[in-house]
Amino acid sequence: MSSIKINIQETNNEAIIKFVSNTILVNGGSYEFNNIDEAKNSPLAQQLFYLPFVKKILITANFIAIQRYDIVQWEDVEEEVREQIENYLKEGNTLVIEENTKKDAVEVYAEVTPNPAVMKFGTNKALTQTDVEFKNIEEASKSSPLAKELFSFPFVKEIFISENYVSITKYDMIEWNEVHQEIRTFIRTYIQDGKTIIQELPKQQTKQNVEIPKEDLTDVETKIVDILDEYIKPAVASDGGNIAFQSYDENTKQVRVILQGACSGCPSSTVTLKNGIETMLKDMLPNQINEVVAING
Repeated sequence: MSSIKINIQETNNEAIIKFVSNTILVNGGSYEFNNIDEAKNSPLAQQLFYLPFVKKILITANFIAIQRYDIVQWEDVEEEVREQIENYLKEGNTLVIEENTKKDAVEVYAEVTPNPAVMKFGTNKALTQTDVEFKNIEEASKSSPLAKELFSFPFVKEIFISENYVSITKYDMIEWNEVHQEIRTFIRTYIQDGKTIIQELPKQQTKQNVEIPKEDLTDVETKIVDILDEYIKPAVASDGGNIAFQSYDENTKQVRVILQGACSGCPSSTVTLKNGIETMLKDMLPNQINEVVAING
């Protein structure tokens, strides 16, 4: 674990800071601790609660979020906490001890999407805290055992895994009504057995800057990301897709985005991009947006 790196990322809540890891911390799901007694299965969380300003801790797939009491400001202590977390992980210490408990009921449902080639498989279990997309089995092999096994189905073309669903793009060789039940059962059994969903974040995710730290954005870029997060992402997620901010050119006033899941290659995505997203950004950021383009649409 010596190559692990922890970065500080601010949130919209001044009392909460994320300590983001460049590697996967826990496999799927998340762990929330409100006090040291609740943190009995997380040695790191117990250590952090000894810091007098720590109020609440959330451990997810690739970040640890900490809420502080008002007795200090984050700028005075955040670097100390970052180093403590990074050193703890570099030493190979256990982050969370998962107890052997009775298996919870897992539900998986299949939903059609606006893209006829894509079907969304939703679940009542958390799968990942960071959206990931795989175009082929080579990309999946190093990062997601679940995606790798799904690619063993000959009709699977692309896979997108989000917080509580998997969107699968198929080849035209088969119709969804012939295979969706098989895929639904496979995913349900896989999750029920407690198998690994994602073991590390794929490298292409960081290259595409799917989640860019707010401190690296300009004021206009921050406003664009906030609008996408609040108004656009929930709508496209319900259809099994995702839209991620890529860049903004202040000279041409062009916004570049990445379409993922059901949105990627969808026949209606261009209409949605122009009539929906572009129009909203122009209305909410007057004179600052000329057009929105998808770099992979």
